Amino acid sequence: MRVVFLGTPEFAVLPLRHLMGAFDVVAVFSQPDRPVGRGLKLQPSPVKQIALENNIPVFTPEKISAPEEVERLKAFNPDFIVVVAYGQILKPSVIEVPKVGIVNIHSSLLPRWRGAAPIQWSIISGDSETGVTTMMIVPKLDAGDMLLQEKTQISSDDTLESVHDRLSEMGARLIVPTLMGLSDGSLKPRPQDESKVTYAHKLTKSMENLDFNESSKAIDLRVRALNPWPGTRIETEDGFRFKIKKGKPIEHVPFQIKPGQLHASGGALLMGCDPGIFQILELQEEGKKAISGSDFINGLKNKNITLPLKLRTYSATGESP
Repeated sequence: MRVVFLGTPEFAVLPLRHLMGAFDVVAVFSQPDRPVGRGLKLQPSPVKQIALENNIPVFTPEKISAPEEVERLKAFNPDFIVVVAYGQILKPSVIEVPKVGIVNIHSSLLPRWRGAAPIQWSIISGDSETGVTTMMIVPKLDAGDMLLQEKTQISSDDTLESVHDRLSEMGARLIVPTLMGLSDGSLKPRPQDESKVTYAHKLTKSMENLDFNESSKAIDLRVRALNPWPGTRIETEDGFRFKIKKGKPIEHVPFQIKPGQLHASGGALLMGCDPGIFQILELQEEGKKAISGSDFINGLKNKNITLPLKLRTYSATGESP
């Protein structure tokens, strides 16, 4: 079978490799090269790099739904188009191109978490499980019929990175049997239950601001879900502004910590929440390298700054009240 692959980030690389091992991947479409790093040097996407390494024709149009790109797709005469984190909305003119169908790997257990950031929102919301769904693409966002699903538990140690990597592997395992089942008629698409739909809206920069009036458990979920972007940030009234890279909620300390205060106990950097206490294990001041909480405490001592420090207040939306 002839397959055209549409994908861009690292999440899509392993599914592409599995497809290459099973079918004739005749072309790859990816997002245009983007500037990266301090030098803003143009960098090809991970998917484009894999395509080039394997001598697969690769194209990077700004708009794949442009008439000339649709004609290019048709010229490859694909049985399937497979879409994995491509990064563009597909119009009906693209959806109608393949002979059998256009299939997507979505990183949630649909109909839960349709939208742009399903992994992050599954963690933020404290879901006990997540997974991947292969689905047919239709014009309405993530509303197509479901094909195959695989589940995984979300543990208290899971981060965006760890869940992301597991789901990429799961999607790669599902994509070949999905196409085979559609091709031979053994796999029947199932409609989504519209009464159970939730949406994972796009992440915004303002979400980096943590609200210490939330519980320590809620803070922990946001820290694990939002790194590396937009990250999670707090700011002291003394002018220290830093991202929390790692942390954990803790149940007991030998003294009370008011919400919105940073304390030290036995070399541990602690933040009072409402309710609970959150230990900051690793943090990064603006323009500096990430350091441990204990190193931050020692740095304050060297500057003759004493704890506790009071934090600035932010509302739940991330804006200053």
